[in-house]
Amino acid sequence: MIREVLEQVISEDLSELWSVLSADEKRLVTENFTLHHYKKNETIYSEKDTPEYLWCLISGKVKKWKEGVGGRSQIIRLIRPVQYFGYRAFFAGEPYVSSASAFEQCTIGTLPLTVVEDLIEQNNAVARFFIKELATNLGSSDTKIVNLTQKHIRGRLAEALIVLAENYGYEDDKSTLRIYMSREDLANLSNMTTANAIRTLSAFVNEHLITVDGRRIRILDEPQLHNISRLG
Repeated sequence: MIREVLEQVISEDLSELWSVLSADEKRLVTENFTLHHYKKNETIYSEKDTPEYLWCLISGKVKKWKEGVGGRSQIIRLIRPVQYFGYRAFFAGEPYVSSASAFEQCTIGTLPLTVVEDLIEQNNAVARFFIKELATNLGSSDTKIVNLTQKHIRGRLAEALIVLAENYGYEDDKSTLRIYMSREDLANLSNMTTANAIRTLSAFVNEHLITVDGRRIRILDEPQLHNISRLG
């Protein structure tokens, strides 16, 4: 029964990878796949840990972050269902260079990276899948570097709000972001101090671009946010 439930979760949520596996490979994945549940803000793995698993977010939200100068954190990637993470360091033969933690309660599936390595060696389609994943993430990282280093504060915060909308969408009202972030997390995502994030949010409220109610942010003028982000 447990195996049947796992196979259903894997085949539905990991369908893109599942579809390129043979029957024996599907059996191997099912036998080694494990579901884990994390509470809000719980650490999934830490910088300098040895990578052992391919992680796949089934439900919830995850942030990858790195501690910088003076202990200040930088959010380097937001994970949404269904995305894979935590495997690059294994293929590079190095410890994790960043940490991952749950934004909210989430369910994550794991597959030992030794199993993934065997699949890659046996199945060219699996190798192409992960090459595409890595290449896509590298392109996103390049874009993020330019945005964080060249855009002004307003452009960076507008970009962050757009990224949140694109990653997690809106509530039923079609305008409230479906993620509730602290001012500190918004600042860490936008590469600015918390004080600057608060001031810029207030400016956006005064310009009728957004409304803010605690951690709930409602987007009123998405086209103008795109324009601010584009101009930097």
